[in-house]
Amino acid sequence: MLVFHGSHLGLVIKTGFVTGIISLTEGIAVGRTFAALKDYRVDGNKEMMAIGLMNIVGSFTSCYVTTGAFSRSAVNHNAGAKTAVSNIVMSITVMVTLLFLMPLFEYTPNLVLGAIIVTAVIGLVDVPAAINIWRTDKFDFVVMLTAFFGVLFISVQEGLAIAVGVSIFKILLQVTRPRTVVLGSIPGSDIYRNLHHYKDAVEVPGFLIISIEAPINFANSMYLNERILRWVEEYEEKENAKKHSINIQYVILDMSAVSGIDTTGVTLIKELKKAIEKKGMELVLVNPLGEIIEKLQRAAETRDFMRPENLYLTVGEAVTSLSSSMKIHPPTTYDEEAQAAVPHPN
Repeated sequence: MLVFHGSHLGLVIKTGFVTGIISLTEGIAVGRTFAALKDYRVDGNKEMMAIGLMNIVGSFTSCYVTTGAFSRSAVNHNAGAKTAVSNIVMSITVMVTLLFLMPLFEYTPNLVLGAIIVTAVIGLVDVPAAINIWRTDKFDFVVMLTAFFGVLFISVQEGLAIAVGVSIFKILLQVTRPRTVVLGSIPGSDIYRNLHHYKDAVEVPGFLIISIEAPINFANSMYLNERILRWVEEYEEKENAKKHSINIQYVILDMSAVSGIDTTGVTLIKELKKAIEKKGMELVLVNPLGEIIEKLQRAAETRDFMRPENLYLTVGEAVTSLSSSMKIHPPTTYDEEAQAAVPHPN
């Protein structure tokens, strides 16, 4: 009989849930490791279904939780196994050993068993790959070290769990602090690129061009609001420090890389528009996707963005069109003195 009550039911459910996640993570990680060594592909969905079906069938006979263990997979790999038939042979061998040969292994030191596993695993340590990860992404290298030392000094489950936790933290960091860059014009072309990456890129007088390279949602809307307005203030101060320069009149948001937006993101656009208009500037959107345009149309507060002068397909088109209607800045003291110095005809 199945009993769904008792003092240990909650503990059993929690333990089963955690064990399932860890075994699934370990199985897929081990599968991808050997797939990289043998140059074949691993389908994560099929792995999940296989592990789930395997444990469902095993549960009818009180079988231990099964997954693709790293140590046994390494030994199997070094033994020269090529197909899944090796698992059948290994299962039969283990069953015969447990039933008839256990007295022969009764006094075998654990050191011998550990030496077998260590010998098999050493061949899987890829130092050049670790160096390549360090050169490519320092944060990924930290995740790799976390998984390596966690598995080495704690256990496979805890090591992988810590590494997965660090990876999730990285993802959350990328979601809450999306990449935003200021674009500049490449002279002699209609191309706009990151000012910090391209030495030839120059600022366009009267324009602040910002590219958002992530979806806009509740997790990052406040950060984007503060970041964009801070850039506006910094560029205002920079332009005010120059005596003969055109003040910023248009803030262009390049939304080509924004794949989605939620209600909080729509509110962000509305608040940015109000804040920028208070500074005597206009907010312009460039190349928003169809889903974003539909949500802006549905929101009553942002319908003004559907006007032709607020929507453009490319940054170059927006700059060219808006430059013709740009307001000329009032004459400065320098201009008045220069005009007074010019002799007037009698």
